[in-house]
Amino acid sequence: MTLSDTNLTDAQAQALAAQAARLWGATAAPRLIKNRENAVFALTLPQGRAALRLHRRGYQSPAAIRSELWWCDALATAGLPVPQAIPAEDGERLTDLGAGQMASVIAWVDGSILGQAETPLAGTPAQQCARYADLGSLIARIHIATDRLALPHSFTRPRWDIDGLVGPNPHWGRFWDHPTLTEPEAADLKNVAQRCHAMLTDHAAKGGDFGLIHADLLRENVILDADGTGMTLIDFDDSGFGFRLFDLGAALSQNLYEPARDAIAAAMLRGYAAHRPLAPRDLAMVPVFTLLRCLASLGWTMGRLPPDHPRARHYADRALLAASLAALP
Repeated sequence: MTLSDTNLTDAQAQALAAQAARLWGATAAPRLIKNRENAVFALTLPQGRAALRLHRRGYQSPAAIRSELWWCDALATAGLPVPQAIPAEDGERLTDLGAGQMASVIAWVDGSILGQAETPLAGTPAQQCARYADLGSLIARIHIATDRLALPHSFTRPRWDIDGLVGPNPHWGRFWDHPTLTEPEAADLKNVAQRCHAMLTDHAAKGGDFGLIHADLLRENVILDADGTGMTLIDFDDSGFGFRLFDLGAALSQNLYEPARDAIAAAMLRGYAAHRPLAPRDLAMVPVFTLLRCLASLGWTMGRLPPDHPRARHYADRALLAASLAALP
């Protein structure tokens, strides 16, 4: 069974959402927003608007989802702009709707997304740099706040460690086996994985910062406040334990085709370093972690997109571009 086999149809999702909405005391029928990794609905509760998530079956365990919700609550309590979980009427943050279908509800976030995948960033280069400087600052503040937390013994999340990124069976799949790749491209990416493995091993040996990370800091997961004064991070579904630089690489991975990509990257790193200094060896690894996110994303498309889908080829081309830009030894 592939991950795509676990998707709900819109009709199935709508029926389950109606069931879940009753458990949270919703005052109106839930409205489908998207049905991708999770099915997400807008929900109206007595206390206000919220987002209902029907979690993809078989992707994260109930314990892992509860850990995600715990972390977000802890960050929000510490004053970070992330959505908190809203308990159901029985007090539970996570509810089993039957057959392993889990549901949770989080606070609604107003605003607009930073951008869309494969669509040029809006704004002037100066505006783009300012937004990414703010994003870098926010990522650093989340890392700092996380290090101050005492995780419960039951806390569990996936690992974006060396094996999870470039081991024999990476967390999101053996990207070098993607059927859209030509034989020479597949060989190149397998070689890239081996070189990245060596670099990550060295990075870890030299004390590379490792801890809880968002791991999916794409444009669509950054919500700009309506008044333009701040931003909120959403969708911690892929969060886990990993190298902190992977969060920076994920945020930069969608900008490889932007004319101002180097200036944007420099601005984000300045924003991050203002709160959490980066050593020269860390700065040198940022292009490698950007590549690692591109490789992981290529693996993610397997089982989700057919090999001849234009987006699958885009992910392959982007991974090859990132490999050339990383200038691996």
